[in-house]
Amino acid sequence: MFHNVLLSGPPGTGKTMLARRLPGIMPPLDEEEALQVTKIYSAAGKLPGGLPSLMRERPFRTPHHTISSAGLIGGGSIPRPGEATLAHRGVLFLDELPEFTRAALEVLRQPLEDREVTIARSRAVFRFPANFLLAASMNPCPCGYYGHDTEEQRCQCGNQQIARYRTKISGPLLDRIDMHIEVPRPLTSEGLKPGMTSAEMRLIVRQAHERQRERYHNSRPVAELAGASLRRAIALTKDADQMLRLAFDTLGVSLRAHDRILKLARTIADIECFDRVDGQHVAEAIGYRSLDRKLQTL
Repeated sequence: MFHNVLLSGPPGTGKTMLARRLPGIMPPLDEEEALQVTKIYSAAGKLPGGLPSLMRERPFRTPHHTISSAGLIGGGSIPRPGEATLAHRGVLFLDELPEFTRAALEVLRQPLEDREVTIARSRAVFRFPANFLLAASMNPCPCGYYGHDTEEQRCQCGNQQIARYRTKISGPLLDRIDMHIEVPRPLTSEGLKPGMTSAEMRLIVRQAHERQRERYHNSRPVAELAGASLRRAIALTKDADQMLRLAFDTLGVSLRAHDRILKLARTIADIECFDRVDGQHVAEAIGYRSLDRKLQTL
């Protein structure tokens, strides 16, 4: 669980609404997590209603795109926690991702990797927890309609405008986002039919989460594993191993993206109740990384 996600599509397709539903389908906070979140909000003076009881809901933070780097990860002469820490064990949602300054986005690279924020001062080094799910949304271009033209709305952006818009999201930041999901406009009213409810999704996610906890003996979830420990923990079929090697050798994915694909494939397999990761799970995980290529070209 807890895989970072970037939603891309034209305006009005429900990207923000989808992101706001994420805390409702995530597994509930356990006692240790609830205590961690409550301590952070108490230290920051942000406990809801000022009540001393434990916070039971996962945080959902939505900073505005004008936020500074210090606002995102914390700062000050005596450093205080920023949005990344306030989102600990919850969701940090960055709406209209390319509208954030590149400097602000780049400071997220370290907490996304280490799951904590490190702030160095002349007399001390401060560390704040920052284990959050990053959710972000973006339009395909500044006007929002590139590749999604209709009779009423057509893209008016030039190639330079689109390139400038896209390059605000660096390759290293994209590497740290597990899923790049396109959210297209429904072609007909048939696309508006209700699908799976949040309650149904929550049950599936919770069951998959429990499978991972049992497999790894209540240690860190698969999304937090890295390096050799990750590769030892995940059993691949021969087809899955070959497909993962092919993606690494021919598609030019980075080693970090390779590990992200591996972790996401394990979660997909758990959702589908597979003990081992099969080729179909790896293929689906690779398919979620389409923006690695699309954000580099027009």
